[in-house]
Amino acid sequence: MDDEDDNDRKDRLLTNWQVFGFLRRRWLAQPRRFAFMIGFFLTSTSCELMIPWAIGGLVDAVSSPGPPRTAWIAWATLSGLYVVFYLFRMSAYRLMNQFTSRSMERLINDGFARVQQYSADWHASTFAGSTVRKVSRAMWGFDTATDAVVLSLMPTTLILGGLCVTIGLRWPLVGLFVAVVVGAFITLQLTALRFYIRPKNLISNALDTRLGGALADAISNNPTVKSFGAEAREEARFAATAAAWQRAVSTTWNRFNNVGMGANLLQATLQSGLTALLVWRWSQGQATPGDVAFAITAFMLMQSYLRNFNELAQGLQRGFDDVLDVAEFLATDPQLQDEPGAPDFTGESGEIVFEDVSFGYANQAGRLYEGFSLRIKPGERIALVGPTGAGKSTFVKLLQRLYDLDGGRIVIDGQDIAQVRQGSLRRAIAVVPQDPALFHRSIAENIAYARPDATADEIALAAKRARAHEFIAVLPKAYDTLVGERGVKLSGGERQRVAIARAFLADAPILVLDEATSSLDVETEKKVQEATHELMAGRTTIVIAHRLSTIRAADRILVFDQGRIVEEGRHADLVAKGGAYARLNAVAEGLG
Repeated sequence: MDDEDDNDRKDRLLTNWQVFGFLRRRWLAQPRRFAFMIGFFLTSTSCELMIPWAIGGLVDAVSSPGPPRTAWIAWATLSGLYVVFYLFRMSAYRLMNQFTSRSMERLINDGFARVQQYSADWHASTFAGSTVRKVSRAMWGFDTATDAVVLSLMPTTLILGGLCVTIGLRWPLVGLFVAVVVGAFITLQLTALRFYIRPKNLISNALDTRLGGALADAISNNPTVKSFGAEAREEARFAATAAAWQRAVSTTWNRFNNVGMGANLLQATLQSGLTALLVWRWSQGQATPGDVAFAITAFMLMQSYLRNFNELAQGLQRGFDDVLDVAEFLATDPQLQDEPGAPDFTGESGEIVFEDVSFGYANQAGRLYEGFSLRIKPGERIALVGPTGAGKSTFVKLLQRLYDLDGGRIVIDGQDIAQVRQGSLRRAIAVVPQDPALFHRSIAENIAYARPDATADEIALAAKRARAHEFIAVLPKAYDTLVGERGVKLSGGERQRVAIARAFLADAPILVLDEATSSLDVETEKKVQEATHELMAGRTTIVIAHRLSTIRAADRILVFDQGRIVEEGRHADLVAKGGAYARLNAVAEGLG
């Protein structure tokens, strides 16, 4: 998570080899296209490997007395190699475009799906902007790493290895020199990347993620920033994060440059040594002009691939580090998982039973619930009251299985909720939160989120029942109006009525109302209370009450304190009892 200490996270980072294994499995997910693509690249690279020898042959043919036919054959051979090289290389590129784009699509879809599966607690502890940054960066990191391996690593290995071997077979001393310099070059690159560059690159990526999270956090809370006139303060806070990123990324880039300087020195050594050795052999009468031409052409080819190897190594490390977060996501199981073969939840009556439930949050010393038991009858209207932290919201979270229990079980309509599919369970529970968050989509899409196949008439009917149709109808685009991020273009009361309309459309057997009228003016509150009473009809309803005046008609009021029910009954009976509820009611009436 983004607020974890970086040193703690290092202990569970995947190694380069593990990330490579992750990428390899992604490549092999399209076996036929991958095989053809690699085959085309290998064919084109084999032709490229033979070009220096063909050039040397052509130079010898035109510089030696002999029939012109020999020179024309050498020319045709060289030209044919170039034609085959370009034909197969361009075909490989066309295949690679489709291969990589499809792989990137699957990667970002899989990363998004896995993040969606993570628990509410994980999302509450993680910057949304940072998660977005990690997933999108991984998509492009896959592209970078794939290019590095397919376009550079394989051709480079074939060219450098092939030239070292073929030169060594003809001139052992020259071949040994080339092999030593190339080996030193590759060793420098790999060692520097692993121990010199990667540690700083990971820090740069972590700060890049933090930068995205800080940006998203400030922008999504812009109304709060403006309400306190805190633009300058937020700019300074963001600038401090950006400055830390700038320092880290400059250090990383400088380290890449330092390694590049060493690589350039080795390339210069290869150029001067290879050509000097061949010129020396020519001066001794042991090499032809074609051999010298071969040496120059071979160096130019090797230099190109050595430069590519330098860029390859850097790109490969960047790609590995960019893919790392999503590779870790996909290697980490969701905190809450369905049992293998779990059936869908099929209840309709809404009977809820807590049986000896024990539960505590991971960041708290003790359990909030210990041996908690409760039965709610089908269609019963239950109100939960009590001080902050008493366990009211936790009750609803456990009912939705947003957390797994430490002990006991929760049964709805005879089904243990831990044994059914989570999605089907949650679709059977309609929730109207105190501060509904809407998608930056149209009003119609937000209402229909409960049932995407709903018709326009069904959406409008749900809005009318929620007393939302009147304000929607006067908007310029009516139900096609975009509501802004999290619904910021609507007032709090309008957002709640859209959420109530969504609950009407869901038609779930269990309804949860988290003080659904708290953001409304008096006139609108009366209308919405009528709508919520209509919504409750025939459903098991749980109301988390902050204002006790809204729950007087509840069938049963449960007074929570430290995860226990200390009182229960109807409003009048509890007031007459003179206990905890009576004290809460007296305070509420005093504030009223």
